[in-house]
Order: sequence, then C-alpha cells, then structure tokens
Amino acid sequence: MAFDYIIIGAGSAGCVLANRLSEDPTTSVLLLEAGDKDSNFWIHVPVGFTKTLNNPEVNWNFKTEPEDNVSGRSIPIPRGRVLGGSSSINGMLYVRGQPLDFDTWGQLGNRGWSYSDILPYFQKSETFERGGDDYRGGSGPLNVDDMYERHELIEAFIDAGVEIGSKRNPDYNGADQEGFGYYQITQRNGRRESTARAFLNPAKSRRNLTVISRAHATKILTEGKRAVGVAFEVDGLPREERANAEVIVSAGAVQSPQMLELSGIGQPELLRSHGIDVVHELQGVGENYRDHYAARMNWRVNKPITLNEETRGLNLVKEAVKWAFTRRGVLTWTAGVGHGFMKTREELESPDVQFFFVHGSFKTATDRKLDKEPGMTLACYQCRPESQGSIHIGGDNPYDAPRIRPNFLANKLDQDTLVAGLHLCRKIGETKALGQYIDHEMNPGADVTTDEGMLQFARDTGATTYHPMGTCKMGSDPMAVVDDRLRVHGMEGLRVVDASIFPTMPSGNINAPVIMTAEKAADMIKEDAKARATQAAA
Repeated sequence: MAFDYIIIGAGSAGCVLANRLSEDPTTSVLLLEAGDKDSNFWIHVPVGFTKTLNNPEVNWNFKTEPEDNVSGRSIPIPRGRVLGGSSSINGMLYVRGQPLDFDTWGQLGNRGWSYSDILPYFQKSETFERGGDDYRGGSGPLNVDDMYERHELIEAFIDAGVEIGSKRNPDYNGADQEGFGYYQITQRNGRRESTARAFLNPAKSRRNLTVISRAHATKILTEGKRAVGVAFEVDGLPREERANAEVIVSAGAVQSPQMLELSGIGQPELLRSHGIDVVHELQGVGENYRDHYAARMNWRVNKPITLNEETRGLNLVKEAVKWAFTRRGVLTWTAGVGHGFMKTREELESPDVQFFFVHGSFKTATDRKLDKEPGMTLACYQCRPESQGSIHIGGDNPYDAPRIRPNFLANKLDQDTLVAGLHLCRKIGETKALGQYIDHEMNPGADVTTDEGMLQFARDTGATTYHPMGTCKMGSDPMAVVDDRLRVHGMEGLRVVDASIFPTMPSGNINAPVIMTAEKAADMIKEDAKARATQAAA
C-alpha cells in the first residue's frame, strides 16, 4: 500500500502534521513512531516528568560527548521515545519566544517566517484559558493553562524581580516577554497536554490516518534525487512503505540529521567513512546545533514550606489523593514555576536571560531528587546562545545513538551573559522580598564572588535544559539544509519539520515554536500539493 505522506516521528511536530494533513479525507497519511503508546502513568501526572526524564521506556536517554568546556562531563539529553515525543516527557512550560527571534529568521531571508507571519500559527494551535486576543488563541487543539497553584515563595520571587527593577508580567507570550510571573503550562484539567493528546488522539479514528508505533525508521528510500518511501522495522521485522507525495522527517533535532545521514544525505566524507553511499551532498546536515545551557543556584530556606517537605511521607500520600480527586495540588507542579525574563545590559532591546524558580532544591544539578531540608532553586540561561556544536552518526547502525558535541560556552558572549545572569540570581536572593526566607546560599556558595568563579561553577555543574535545535537549519546559505518551505535542498519529495530547522535559537523553551512550525508546515504542504495538482491538470 502506498501513502501520500509518510511522517517519521510522532513527536511534537509529527502529531500536529498527522492531524492537519489527514483533515483532507482524500489524503492518506502514515505516521511512524519508534516508541510505544503513551500509556505510561507518569506521562499524564504533571510532576511525573521527574520519572520520565531518564526512563528508557519513554526516553532515548541520549548523552553528549565529554567536552572540556563543561569540565570533561557528559551531559544528559533526554528525548521522548513515545507517542507525543518530548511533549510527553517535558516540563510542560509554554514559551513562544520574542518577536525579535522570528523577525531575525525573516531577515536571514526565510520568507514567511517573520513574527507577523507566524503569530497566526501560534494562535491557531492553542486554546489559552484566559481567552483569545490579538496575541493568543482561543479555539485551538492545545490547551494552555496558567499555573494552577500559588505559593508564598513564588510570590516572593516575583516581588524580588520587581524589587531589582523589573516588572510583573502576567502574559510573557503576549505583547512583551520581559518581566516576572508564573509560567504558563501545557495542561488540561491538571493533566499533561502532549501533542499526542491534543492533536493525535482526535485524529486517530480517521480512516486515512495510519499510526504505527514501535516502528524504527532505518532509511529514507530514494530514487535519484527523490524520496519515495521509508524503510523501517516493527519489533525487529523489516518493512517498507512508499510515499506518493512526500516523506516528512520529524524525528527531532537529534535524530532528523541522523535519519538523513543514514539515508546518504549529508557530508560525503563523513558518510563514506561509515560505508554509506552518498545520495546527495549537504554540508549543513548535523551542524548548527545549539541548546540552552543553564546553571542552577540554590539556597537553604528557613521555613518548612518547600516541595522538599510537601512531597515526603504522609504529605505525598495526601497530595496524591488530592490530585486523583481534584486534579490540583503538588502533583500539578512543573519543571519551573516562577519565570523571569531580563536584560543583562541596559542597551539591549529585549531580555537575554531567562530564569526558572522552583520552591524546592535538589541533591545535584542534574537529578530530580529533592533535598530532605527546605530549599529553593533559581536556574538561569542565556536566551539566544551563539555557541554551536554538531550531531552526527557514529556508524551505519540506525539503532546506535548519534554523537552529540554541543560545544557549550565556547563563545565569549555566552560566557559573559550566563555569568551576568548568575549575578542577577544572587541579587534576587539578596532582596528583602526573598531574603527573609533564606538561611544561606548552598551553591555556588557565598565565597564564589568573581566572574571567573561563577563561570567555573557553570562549567562544573551546568546542564542543558533539553532544547536541541538547528541541525537541519532553514535558509539559503551553503550550510542550510532546508529552504523556507522546509523542503530539503536538492531533493524532491522530502521535508524536515521539527526544531532542527530553526536557524537561530528562540528566546525560551522550544516546544511552542515546534508546534507553530508544524502548523505552518502543514499549510505549506497542502498549498504545494494543490499547486502540483493544478500544474498536472494544466
């Protein structure tokens, strides 16, 4: 059987595409997902993200290559391996970014990707609980809520932001990102709202949509310079399906370049070194990798009012019962609760650092095991990092993890901005509003005061915030992989639709921009199909 479209990857982008492309009952769509169904209990309990971030049943559990810039450490890169992809395991924070981010894409020559062009797709995708307006959507598939609960430490953090010269901002996804407040979240009635739940589930009953889970794509089938199908394995058994119109790679910024390279599309020298026949040369495949690298400061709190106490013993039992019957309470908390977007220099036009405040502290910078004593954590990262790395195959085995070399903190601007952000974190902790709750600073500690000390702390303890992007970037320069309609340069019938196409980093968590990208891509795919049909009939 042949399908019109084959989508590789049922993640944040793939689920959106499957829904929108199958809206036309005359169009057949095949969606392939290497992971299983999203039946794991912890996917749907919001606080369960702490259980899924290293669970191999739903997570690829990738890691970076050890690098000197981060003190020789290998850093975890969680990626969803389940229907819904990373939207089924992430921290559920909904952050669009700044208009400047997308206007930059347009200025780079990507027609149709400036802020005024993409805003309607953000609106189309969401239902914002406060209702739609000039910036927000009111009738889309994805439910975006305000954080359900309130807490005195979060309120103090917001007051602290105002105290150091910022402002309260109840909608950082609206007219202006700058300021402090509570994060908005992808939840519905106290449960995670993944793209599988929001987009795929409503479309599953359509006869023209076929979803195959546990289907590991091994190669894009090509004839000359045209993609004609996909080879994949289901529970170890090989299969092939043909695509009449297009193959769409939506495997994410880690695995989309891997899929292209396994199929002979990429840097010839690299492909030949692994015994892969070159189908098409594209030097940019796997390059331009960026991610948000965060450092986390924490403090010992002088009152037993933090998550550290609320999630232990009988308290946790009470909260579990509360969530089961009301969908409220501690179990609805997410990866970050309080937000802050600030400028580290007065001359900047828009914020260049983002803060995540949690009324709890963790044993290490990279795990999610809470301390036994009261604590709080404030994380910071640079909104638009300049340091670039790469993601490439390490061999011809499609089951082997690609080699991830992020090159974090290689750029001097990245170093300076993160250090300035950490100094702002300390300044926030020293305010009257928040300082009244603090016993002492635990990490990096009051004795670390210099820029050099702060930078070393970031190198020793920092970690990605799981926002890989850019490895199949959009553009028209020699290192671009796709054009501004997301078609792979030099190939026919092949597109990439996910975070890998971002030419530069959006200022914030990337799940919302990925969903927007898929919404826009679906319209472009439909437009191109209509144009082909018109041309064929002429």
